[in-house]
Amino acid sequence: MKYWIIILILMGCVSIDSKAVVYNIKNEKLFVGYDDTSQTFFAAEAATGTRFLVNGKLEGMTKGAKVDTLRDPVFGEGTEIVLTQADGSTVSLELYQELPFLLITKELHNSAGVMVDFQKYVPVTFGLDLGKSPDELRTMGTAGLTLPDKHPGSYLFLTLADPATRHGVVAGWLTEDRGSGVLFSSVKDGQVEFKAQIDYGHLHIPAGKSEKLETLAVGVFDDARLGEESYADAIKEQYHIKLHPQVAGYCTWYSEVGGLTDKAGGAGCSNEKDITTLAEFAAKELMPYGFSFVQIDDGWQDGGNFNGPKRGFSKAAPKGAYPHGMKPVAENIKSNGLTAGIWFLPFARNHQDPEYKDRQDWFMKRLDGKPYETVWGGTSLDLTRPQVRAYLADLAKTIHDWGYDYFKMDGLWTGSVTEQIYVNDGYKDDDIGNYRPFYDPMKTSIEVLRDGLKILRQGAGPDVFFSGCCASQNMRSLGASIGLVDSMRIGPDNGFGWQDYRNEVMHFEGGGIITGPIRGNRLYFLNGRVWWNDPDPSYVRPAVKLNHAQLLASWVAVSGMFNLNSDWLPGLPPERLDILRRCMPSHRVTARPVDYFDSVMPGIWLVTDTNQPVRRDVLGLYNWDSKSKLIGYDAAKAGLDGGKSYYSFDFWSKSPLPSFKGSFQFEVPAESCRVVAVRAAEGHPVLVSTSRHVTQGMVDVLGENWNPASGTLSGISEVVGNDPYELRITGLIEGVNRWKLISVSVSPEMAAKGIFIEPLTSSPGEEGWLRMRINSKESGLVAWTLKFENSPSAQARF
Repeated sequence: MKYWIIILILMGCVSIDSKAVVYNIKNEKLFVGYDDTSQTFFAAEAATGTRFLVNGKLEGMTKGAKVDTLRDPVFGEGTEIVLTQADGSTVSLELYQELPFLLITKELHNSAGVMVDFQKYVPVTFGLDLGKSPDELRTMGTAGLTLPDKHPGSYLFLTLADPATRHGVVAGWLTEDRGSGVLFSSVKDGQVEFKAQIDYGHLHIPAGKSEKLETLAVGVFDDARLGEESYADAIKEQYHIKLHPQVAGYCTWYSEVGGLTDKAGGAGCSNEKDITTLAEFAAKELMPYGFSFVQIDDGWQDGGNFNGPKRGFSKAAPKGAYPHGMKPVAENIKSNGLTAGIWFLPFARNHQDPEYKDRQDWFMKRLDGKPYETVWGGTSLDLTRPQVRAYLADLAKTIHDWGYDYFKMDGLWTGSVTEQIYVNDGYKDDDIGNYRPFYDPMKTSIEVLRDGLKILRQGAGPDVFFSGCCASQNMRSLGASIGLVDSMRIGPDNGFGWQDYRNEVMHFEGGGIITGPIRGNRLYFLNGRVWWNDPDPSYVRPAVKLNHAQLLASWVAVSGMFNLNSDWLPGLPPERLDILRRCMPSHRVTARPVDYFDSVMPGIWLVTDTNQPVRRDVLGLYNWDSKSKLIGYDAAKAGLDGGKSYYSFDFWSKSPLPSFKGSFQFEVPAESCRVVAVRAAEGHPVLVSTSRHVTQGMVDVLGENWNPASGTLSGISEVVGNDPYELRITGLIEGVNRWKLISVSVSPEMAAKGIFIEPLTSSPGEEGWLRMRINSKESGLVAWTLKFENSPSAQARF
């Protein structure tokens, strides 16, 4: 043994401090060590040597350690400290060159002479040191932003950060194949401590066998928001996630006509007549702007009324809202060029339904022998039983064969055979494992839920868009759905009232009651990486105040999340319909909340597009309060260049705002928003904003270019036919405009088609700004050129 240690010392993998032997591994980001005397590990920033993870404790006694190399099929070459424990278990502390996280994985060995059943397991606890007292730090998790000793526990991830600098530690479960990973924070002896726990329900390990547990990732970052994004990127790599493209569309559930809010008796699923009217209208008025699907919600299915929705699918609701069946409906939607979508509950049925009289063995049983029935959710199916698996695959195939290429799958938690604990954000004990064994007793609750989604995919085929719903029913479905759905409802049903979007009350800082954020804020980093975050529909119907409609639709569009509407579209006034048009399609570029660690209700988002020759930035400013307020921030900390001057243009008011440098501050009316395009001054005319989309150039402008030799500003815009398109341009230098417009034109090919560009008269107070309008009867790309003359005279004007 001593010779092995000598070799490791020469390699720089082991150091000896007094009587302690410390095993070390390192990559460009992290330095990790294990002390065999105290049986603790630590992690430090490689560049500075500053320890951020201290007193890491592993479950079980360690009897041996070594440093080794390894190759992971996902993350490539790495090094590890392998710890052998007294009971035969092993723990691996792993670093990979391209991964900014320490990975901690335990292989749990059963040294007993009998089968062992683990319901929960805590593989590791560790302290965190950010150089600040705990009361200066904040934890961010699925339950939102809290003090470290006030967080109830978080599913999947937990972040500790200093709001003043955003410096922080991100801890999250990289895998959730068989267990549901959760994290808890507390304060002990003046230091924050994290506890990592895995809930299995039942993890059976036979005598003498071992089971690899879930992998935990821990990393430190100058900006913990970027750390969370890196964590989501690692999950994406781990599960080889390739999302279907983001879509924008319609859900019938809350519609005033044929929906749940239809006072004439709508069931939430619309009906043959109204769904046809809606699809035809949406195809004509919204599809050119990015609208792409119509989804039928709960109420189309048949079966008995026992507990929650009906769960009969085989007869296609012959006497309900769709008497001719569901296939002709899908064909009609698709004939309008749209994708047909449908809602269903995949993993539970009503055991009382006569259809299942002779198939009671299909259902899970509680420990007392009663069917595992939950409120609204119905009775959980045993997804390990071959007959049930075949039934689910056939169901998915049947629905797809009807013509539905978008599945909204509700009540996913029932697949894990757990209780409904709606609304669930912070950790709650759902009595996981309170059931008699599955047909395959070696399967765990999470593994079974994941298997169920895989079965549905097998039946539906690879091209169907899978929309998961809803994590807040029981957050077990959050981690269990990773890599298996394209979008996920990350919050509860919202409704269309203003308070429905502000429906969570949190105690924070001394017991003050503050309304919590939309859940999409706290889980923003999953969007576009793990899945598309679905916050439920935004609404623009006349019953919603105009400022509310603009705010909610803008929040979805700026954040880049799943864009869904549930208004009766044919009945919308033109100005309300126009809000929807300006908020689709998705921009598909970087978007993040600026005040993420500052406020339980973030009010500032920054969207940045660096994919084009020029950089574009948009600030989304949201006032969730009932009185007007100034919203501002340091420009550099927000993500802009603190040394540059920025032009500003507000989308909804259609007007320029004051320029700024170093910091910005804008007044935002009560319960309203400003979506502000900001563009750095460059000493020549620049395109700041367009009228097509709230991101003001990100989805519609290609190849903007300034040619100093010819004095021309040119670009290509993607316009929608018969939708007047406006360019907003300025070129002020220290408040003085020295640029004179000489000519404007479109390409000869465009002019031949009747497309033209014309200057508009500037409004009072817009000195130094130029507006140009492009008119085209056809949708497509339009190349435009503006020629300027640089005049030293202050009298020169656009």
